[in-house]
Amino acid sequence: MDKSRRHSYHLVDQSPWPLFCSLGALATTAGCVMYMHSFQGGATLLSLGLISILYTMFLWWRDVIRESTLEGHHTKAVKLGPRYGSILFILSEVMFLFAFFWASSHSSLAPTVDIGGIWPPKGIWVFDPRGIPCLNTPILPSSGAAVTWAHHALLAGNEKKAVYALVATVSLALVSTGLQVMEYSLAPYSISDSIYGSTFFLATGFHGFHVSIGTIFLIICGLRQYIGHLTKEHHVGFEAAAWYWHFVDVVRLFPFFSIYFWGG
Repeated sequence: MDKSRRHSYHLVDQSPWPLFCSLGALATTAGCVMYMHSFQGGATLLSLGLISILYTMFLWWRDVIRESTLEGHHTKAVKLGPRYGSILFILSEVMFLFAFFWASSHSSLAPTVDIGGIWPPKGIWVFDPRGIPCLNTPILPSSGAAVTWAHHALLAGNEKKAVYALVATVSLALVSTGLQVMEYSLAPYSISDSIYGSTFFLATGFHGFHVSIGTIFLIICGLRQYIGHLTKEHHVGFEAAAWYWHFVDVVRLFPFFSIYFWGG
C-alpha cells in the first residue's frame, strides 16, 4: 500500500470494465427482446452480450482481487463499502422473492371462480409435501451450518478445515439442486397451467437460480481459500458469500410452507 497517502480510501485507477459491462448489458437486453419476437440475429446478439458480460465480470473481479489481496488497497474503511453493498443487495433479493410468494399466498387465500374457487385450482395435481419437498428442505439449512463452520475455521486460522467445510457446503448445495431438477422432471403440470403453475415455477425456479449463483460463489471462495487468498483478517468476499448463502437457505423454508405445505 502506498505510504504517502494521507487517507485510508482506495482511489481506483481508470478502468474500461464499466463501459464494456454496460455495452454487454445493452446487447443482452436488445438481443433478448429481438429473440423473443423472432427477429433475425436476436440469438446471436443475445449470445454476444452474455459472453461480453461474463468476460468483463472475470476480468473486473480479477482486478479487484489483485487490488485487495496483492496490492493491499482494501483497508478497513474500504471494506465497509462491499459489506454495505452486499447487505443492500441481499435485501433487494428478499423483496424480489417475496413478490412471488405474495402472489402465491394471495391466489391461495382468495381463489377466484376462474380456477374453480378452490386451491389448488381444479384439475391440478400437486406434489405431496412429505415427499421430495420434505427431503430437500433440510439440506440447505444444513449447508448453512457447514458454511458457518467454514467461517469459524477461517477466523481461527485453520485454513484446511475451512476448505473441508466449503466442500461439504457445495456438496449439499449440489444435492439440493439435483433434487429440484428431479422434482421438475416429475411435475404433473407446467408453468402455463393456471396461476398455480406460474407461481410455483417462478418462486421455486428463481430460488433455485439463487442457489446456483450461491454455489458458484462458494466454489470461487473455496478455490481462493485453497490457494491462500483468504485469511482471518482479510476475507470480505467470503463473508459476502456466507451472508448470501444464509439468505438462500432461510428462504427455502418459505416455499415449503407457503407453496408445498399450504398448497398441498
